[in-house]
Amino acid sequence: MSARDERAVMATQLPLPRVTRVFGAVNIGSFRVSAMIMGQAEDGEMVVLGSSHRKSEGIKRGYVTDMRLATHAIRNAVEKAEANANTSVSSVWIGCAGAGLSSKIASVEIAIGGRRIDEDDLEHLLYAARDHIQPDGRMVLHAQPAHYTLDGAHGIANPTGLHAESLGVDIHVTLAEGAPVRNLIEAVQSAHLDVEGVVASPLAAAYACLSAEERELGVALVEIGAQVTNVSVHAGGMLLGLRSIPVGSNDITDAIASSLGIRRSQAERLKCVSGSAIATPSDHREMIPVNAPDEEPSGQPARGADEHNRIPRAELVSVVTDRLGAMTSEIAKGLKAMGFSGSSGGQVVLTGGGAELHGIAEFMQGALGLPVRTGKPPALRGLPEAHATPGFATLAGLCLYASEDPVDIRSIGPSYQPSRRYSGLGLLNRVVQAVKEYF
Repeated sequence: MSARDERAVMATQLPLPRVTRVFGAVNIGSFRVSAMIMGQAEDGEMVVLGSSHRKSEGIKRGYVTDMRLATHAIRNAVEKAEANANTSVSSVWIGCAGAGLSSKIASVEIAIGGRRIDEDDLEHLLYAARDHIQPDGRMVLHAQPAHYTLDGAHGIANPTGLHAESLGVDIHVTLAEGAPVRNLIEAVQSAHLDVEGVVASPLAAAYACLSAEERELGVALVEIGAQVTNVSVHAGGMLLGLRSIPVGSNDITDAIASSLGIRRSQAERLKCVSGSAIATPSDHREMIPVNAPDEEPSGQPARGADEHNRIPRAELVSVVTDRLGAMTSEIAKGLKAMGFSGSSGGQVVLTGGGAELHGIAEFMQGALGLPVRTGKPPALRGLPEAHATPGFATLAGLCLYASEDPVDIRSIGPSYQPSRRYSGLGLLNRVVQAVKEYF
């Protein structure tokens, strides 16, 4: 056991600190619905009080397709998390992975007249930027400052105190289709829960598995869900762009089931237990059973199987890598469209349930020509081992996002004062800290 693992084990054995704030989160995926209750201690430490997950129902590619089934799954997952936490929640933050997520940059500039820029100018600028958000009929999930410009020049981390003729800011706007988001909200509300906010899953996942340095210097996050893959680029501490691709790990499962002529449940087990994105010389000699150990043989054996319904592992790996190659090609297109490729690229982090496939990081590193690692939630006290995996990064990230509650320009009032949640210069300090320069 490594020193880091030993520290994590010791942390879980310590008595729980006094919790001053509680955050609830629900991640509504196409494969599973998961819930988490996280507390913030007096010293700021985040502690997992309870978490759970169950099979998803009434959800397809991130969209609600059956309100009754979706509501039941959400209520069931939250009740299990509440039982584990020995506490209840009345409101939750929810993640949005589907609904056609996209992003755009809205730029705004105000005249300064050569005088020194003060904090009121920053608030005036951010308030003015609200009128420049053009959702084009879509729903705005987030509108966050990306970076400042001074007389048209980029590279200004904090313009306060500097003289300029004009001051500008680029606002990153995250958009989604309105109806699917409203369906997600209604499904949660029908489970007798209030919705604190809807968070784009790439933004939530970034809070869980990207370091502050990575988010500052520039990194791409690829969140592979069951039916949707979200590709996002982060830099300057902010989400700068994202693409949503309607493919996921279920497509690999379906390819295995179709190629071998077996049930999806069998294909899913084969993918998780014996599947790999990396071929080895021994794959042709290794025979793997199609049926689970406790599964009774039924119907026709798998295509190409022997008398014991076993197939060469090489056949499974071939199907996996073929489908993964097509998926990686789409991911590469998304990265290139956002300017994150070749010499202008950098670290790529894989997360989501699909990132748990054996060898996927090595496969994508070779295919993308960029360094790739797998991202998972941080070693939070109370986090169960089963939920300390890439598949639950977004869930943990929702609670971490909620605790930080990043600045959104829509929270700034017409008098250029922060919203009622903050007072004095609190919000401006958050703006200065949050808005960093990209490159």
